Amino acid sequence: MDTIASLFSFITTPVSWVIVQFHKVYGALFGDDSGWAWGLSIVSLVVLIRICLIPLFVKQIKSTRNMQVLQPKMKAIQERYKNDKQRQSEEMMKLYKETGTNPLSSCLPILAQSPFFFALYHVLSSIASGKKIGAINQDLLDSARQAHIFGAPLAAKFTDSVEKVTSLDASLMDVRIVTAIMIVLMSASQFFTQRQLMTKNVDLTVKTPYMQQQKMLMYIFPVIFAVMGINFPVGVLVYWLTTNVWTMGQQMYVINQNPTPGSKAQDAYLQRVLKSVTAHEQVRGRTRRNTVKAIVAKGPDRNDIERKFITGLGKLGLAAQEDGTVQKSETAAADAEGSQTHKRQQPKRQTKAKRQTTGATAGGAKDTESSDADSKTSLEKQDAPQDDKPKSAGKPASGSSRQAKSGQRKGPQRPKHPSKK
Repeated sequence: MDTIASLFSFITTPVSWVIVQFHKVYGALFGDDSGWAWGLSIVSLVVLIRICLIPLFVKQIKSTRNMQVLQPKMKAIQERYKNDKQRQSEEMMKLYKETGTNPLSSCLPILAQSPFFFALYHVLSSIASGKKIGAINQDLLDSARQAHIFGAPLAAKFTDSVEKVTSLDASLMDVRIVTAIMIVLMSASQFFTQRQLMTKNVDLTVKTPYMQQQKMLMYIFPVIFAVMGINFPVGVLVYWLTTNVWTMGQQMYVINQNPTPGSKAQDAYLQRVLKSVTAHEQVRGRTRRNTVKAIVAKGPDRNDIERKFITGLGKLGLAAQEDGTVQKSETAAADAEGSQTHKRQQPKRQTKAKRQTTGATAGGAKDTESSDADSKTSLEKQDAPQDDKPKSAGKPASGSSRQAKSGQRKGPQRPKHPSKK
């Protein structure tokens, strides 16, 4: 613990000072020794930290989307230089530089929160041990030790002994019930946040190992939080549950207002925009105009969902403009109708029995036609006049000699011109 204190001493005093300032405000409303005053002070600390981290969250979103788009190219580089690790790393760095992508940006919010998390953990542990720390003096220390949330002290843990819990004026059963409920809520909120990201806000047209990794994290992270949660004080559980709920709400807002291109969330968002345009014949809101502007700028590189949106505008007789607005267009409806592709209807596949029956019928008809032709030929031979004059046995017929020569026509030949005799 002393090692952790020395590592995060630069942040322990500011964190304790912020908690004390919030406690003064909530203490005037609920009482200085109230668990709600101290609990809401921790919640307010989380909200303040997350507001400061919003710019990093925006970078995280951009980095995550860029990494998802780059996955096919990264995989191609790995396959191409699988025997040359140095060249592979150089090509990867070159790809990141060309696209302006930072792989570490997706981890920035978590990394930025880590010092505050460990500082708060150390502050609460010091309160449980009865030690002054940072801006918390002896009076505030005594007040924090008396604060309970639903019967559980802020500094108590699920794994604490009966003696330690009793020293904090609480029962072990109350502490374990409260901590167990908070651990379940913390893990559930983490799972739901990751699940809505994977099911709604992922580009379904790009199948990469990155998606499989995210699916694994969706199940691994809640288990990690559940295992670690039994060693967290109640105050830290309040902190982590609050930050998970904040992340979940922030993620829902991003999914609804700025979805990933090619995802189900984008389809739902553009359908809402199209419905609004149908009702008002204009794009309302700067965010929506920026979205339409980006779709127009893509041109032929639009995905299927964006083409569907442009076609929907065309059916309304509207055309999207470069500035994100829409205008009436006489050719838009015709272009929309022309862009509709109808699938060619395939003939219904017959069963094996029907195919055999059809083949047998066709074969019987062919045999019947052949038999009729043979009968007709036989009758014609019988009716033909016979030549009474016998042919010379020693001299072959002239027709036979002509037929023996290749390249000549069968049948009677034209008489030669008198000049060629």
